[in-house]
Amino acid sequence: MFGPHNVNLERIEHVLGVALNTRGNTVAVSGSPQSAAEAGAVLDALYALAMRQGHLETADIDAAIRMTAHPPEIAGDLVLRTRKRHIAPRTPTQSTYLAALERDSLVFGLGPAGTGKTYLAVAKAVSMMLKGEVDRLILSRPAVEAGERLGFLPGDLKEKVDPYLRPLYDALHDMLPGDQVMKKLAAGEIEVAPLAFMRGRTLSNSFVILDEAQNTSSVQMKMFLTRLGEGSRMVITGDLSQVDLPPGQRSGLRDALDILGGMDGVSFVTFTDRDVVRHDLVTRIVRAYDQADRTRKAASAEKP
Repeated sequence: MFGPHNVNLERIEHVLGVALNTRGNTVAVSGSPQSAAEAGAVLDALYALAMRQGHLETADIDAAIRMTAHPPEIAGDLVLRTRKRHIAPRTPTQSTYLAALERDSLVFGLGPAGTGKTYLAVAKAVSMMLKGEVDRLILSRPAVEAGERLGFLPGDLKEKVDPYLRPLYDALHDMLPGDQVMKKLAAGEIEVAPLAFMRGRTLSNSFVILDEAQNTSSVQMKMFLTRLGEGSRMVITGDLSQVDLPPGQRSGLRDALDILGGMDGVSFVTFTDRDVVRHDLVTRIVRAYDQADRTRKAASAEKP
């Protein structure tokens, strides 16, 4: 729990502004009453996690600190169990997101990169498939060219499109052994396909995920939403600050938010830079870009 050379304790000290002194299996916490109480709660949470999974990662330390400082309003067991790992929410927003995935047939996950929108959706899908609650897992992305031209990439259509779908394959391999991923792909139980391949289909008893949805057109988004069949779940993730559509073309994700807001059975969960669970530097990068965007918009508004 302490980590090599007490590195985990040093992380808690740095973030919470406390001093942790160890003697054997005892930790003495020094600091303000509030900080000391938070540090104690973090240590309790980390001890329970270490007992459950047998090891701790840096991300687990940061997650425990976040969850202690801002306890989620959602109660209950939100841990997703897959063949390779058990996945628990690491921020209060992730808890809200997992509760929505459990409750609603259509969920939108919105926000910056690194917040776990797609990863948690894939984890939920794999968990439901392993429990027999859905028959198929379908992962899709729009193959939008962000500066490159698909036609000039080498290979056949599959080889041209697969690089766009690589993040979805990576998430699958994180949760299932490689041979099982390949077996399920071959059997059609798992399908990873570009958005264009969804046209004309009705997806029943399936868990369907559309990633990078900010790069869909309004027509594509309507087409995708109307694929939802009996016994199916649908998750749509995207970041409206990273649209790669041609200038002047409205994002289908923006349209969906405007049209479906307030509809029963549909959840919208918005992540912020506080929910970034990648390297700490990613959080700072996201905040820096957001600040730059706000500065540019303010400067444009001041121009006559």
